[in-house]
Amino acid sequence: MNAYADETRNEQTISGALALAMHALFFALLVSGVAWQKREAPPMTAELWSELPAPKVAPPPPPRIEPKPVPKVEPKPAPRAEPKPAPKPVPKADIALQEKKEKERKAREQELAEKKKLAEKKQREELARQEALKKEQARLEALKRQQEKERAEQLAREQDEALQKIAQAEAQARVVDEYRRRIEEKIRRFVIEPPNLPKTARVDFDVVLLPGGEVLGVKLRKSSGLPAYDSAVERAILLAQPLPLPPDPAMFKAFRELNLIFRPKE
Repeated sequence: MNAYADETRNEQTISGALALAMHALFFALLVSGVAWQKREAPPMTAELWSELPAPKVAPPPPPRIEPKPVPKVEPKPAPRAEPKPAPKPVPKADIALQEKKEKERKAREQELAEKKKLAEKKQREELARQEALKKEQARLEALKRQQEKERAEQLAREQDEALQKIAQAEAQARVVDEYRRRIEEKIRRFVIEPPNLPKTARVDFDVVLLPGGEVLGVKLRKSSGLPAYDSAVERAILLAQPLPLPPDPAMFKAFRELNLIFRPKE
């Protein structure tokens, strides 16, 4: 609409300018024609002639040029804007239907937004649960490896301790055997065997010792059947004290109560 008004305004301006120019030209021609008709004749001078010259015929005035009328350019009337038809009133039923549809649309959008938020929340919770599960699995695996390592170390320590105990027991057994042999040898040096002693004779005594090797008590456990041989061995036990004991006091418990067996010398 504005473009059309501007175009109409421009056309009117051009038409007015052309009309003004034509009027100015017409006015100029009119003024020049009037001035030409009022021009005064030059002064006349008389000359004497023996004969009259032939009269000069004045040339006819130039034909008057009438200016052509400039056609007036009538400005084009601006096109009238057709009035827009007034919108038809929307029925109340249609308004209610549109409001209902708008409400339903907003409700659907809100429902979709809530579902999206819920899905994103579940996804975050699932990721967090998986991450926590991975961390827990890693922790349990690390704990399992640590426990296996500790069990292996404990088993190795127990095996070492068992081997050490076995070695100590074997060493103690060797020491006990060695000192029992020394005790028996020392007692045999004091045994005076009776005559006609059978080689199968055997006598057993339980001997209680003190830490210094002194004999606290002697008890016949099994007789050889020969009282003379039994008495000879018992006297030898008392005469041989103090009996030899290992230097480690912790081993004395293996010698506190001894069961000694004697047979005739071979």
